[in-house]
Amino acid sequence: MSSSACQRYLDEAQLFGIKLGLDNMKAVLASLGQPQEAFPVIHIAGTNGKGSVSAMLERIFWLNGYTAGLYTSPHLVDIRERIRINSRLIPEENFCRLILEIRKKEKRLKDKGKLAGSLTFFEIMTLCALKYFSQASVNLAVLEVGLGGRFDATNVVTPAASVITSISHDHQQYLGHTLAKIAYEKAGIIKRGVPCIGGVKNEAVLKVIEKKCRQEGAPLIKVFDHGQKLTHCQVKDGHLFTFKTSRATYHFKPSLPGLHQGENAAIAIVTAETMKEQGYQLKKDKIIEAIETVVWPGRLEVISHVPLVILDGCHNEDGARAVSDYIKEKIGQPVILVFAIMKDKEIEKVASKLFPLASQIILTRPPLERAACPAEIAKRMKKFNSRFFLEEEVPSALRLALTLSSGKVPILVAGSLFLIGEVKKFFPGLNPGEELARL
Repeated sequence: MSSSACQRYLDEAQLFGIKLGLDNMKAVLASLGQPQEAFPVIHIAGTNGKGSVSAMLERIFWLNGYTAGLYTSPHLVDIRERIRINSRLIPEENFCRLILEIRKKEKRLKDKGKLAGSLTFFEIMTLCALKYFSQASVNLAVLEVGLGGRFDATNVVTPAASVITSISHDHQQYLGHTLAKIAYEKAGIIKRGVPCIGGVKNEAVLKVIEKKCRQEGAPLIKVFDHGQKLTHCQVKDGHLFTFKTSRATYHFKPSLPGLHQGENAAIAIVTAETMKEQGYQLKKDKIIEAIETVVWPGRLEVISHVPLVILDGCHNEDGARAVSDYIKEKIGQPVILVFAIMKDKEIEKVASKLFPLASQIILTRPPLERAACPAEIAKRMKKFNSRFFLEEEVPSALRLALTLSSGKVPILVAGSLFLIGEVKKFFPGLNPGEELARL
């Protein structure tokens, strides 16, 4: 199967949008020989932080000598970024061969009336990842939930550990409009007797998770409980964190910038300690090394120093708040903001955190139907009208930003990971797959 045929099949699957439910996944997995049962899994859900925590954990196991799979979403440039083993993207040949196999299985099951409609894009990618990890005989895989948890395509596994990083408002049209309802959906990854690592701080949300853990007889390990304390101090080129658990004290400076990455690292550490109890040989110095060397593109990523250009796919209020805190602390001056966001996001809440940072705001959109048009964003945020420039295409928005900067004013590109992907295409040598493969 050629890569173009592969892409056509996946493009067609995109038309089916988001479809929550597990019946189709279970039917195809059975026809594939239940690949998800061939390796242990760390299953990670959350509104923010789950990608960073997933990347940290994969690197922790890799540096400790294990073969670790990683499944995340979305991708920035290359679709194969979603499926990695020890940070190496799934080879093109393997990817296309597995996609062909899944397409054949789908057709046969449809002919037999065993599928309720067509597979979605995310279902296909999840099936591909699980089969690839099985064939590669990984020691362990880290799976990031795509949407919610309870009915997410990844929720076909019985993990060795479940992780919930954080819960805030996002995807309300699918998960509900209250934090309690969103927490209920994300807590759907908690399985009977399987330890759950909770990075959640909100008491109301914690109650939902605690209730689910009680129902499932699953031990709940609270990362930020009183017995585990995270502190930090500012140093010349970042923050030095100290995290004390019941087992050890860790001192580290995360390679990923922002104070919130200290919390993500703490979640990864507690998860690693939980896996040590299951027999994994994970050395403290290697855990710290992983946190201090992990690469996760598109999260407060600096891609240029003259002018300073920072990328972040902060698509919800909490993510935008973390970016705002970082810019205020580290930059300390108005920036030029290139902004794009999807229609289904809380545009005003995200923009209200980012727009005050900027002296000039360039509104644009990636080439997606879901993307909010610049004029609509401007209409919703009228108080910033004097700062707006409207550019329909991302390349023209970036060229304008570079012109306005004159090499002096910092540029922040933020609001959507799809925007970050377009930026990666614009600047040569920024393919995140190549970055990770070089590590």
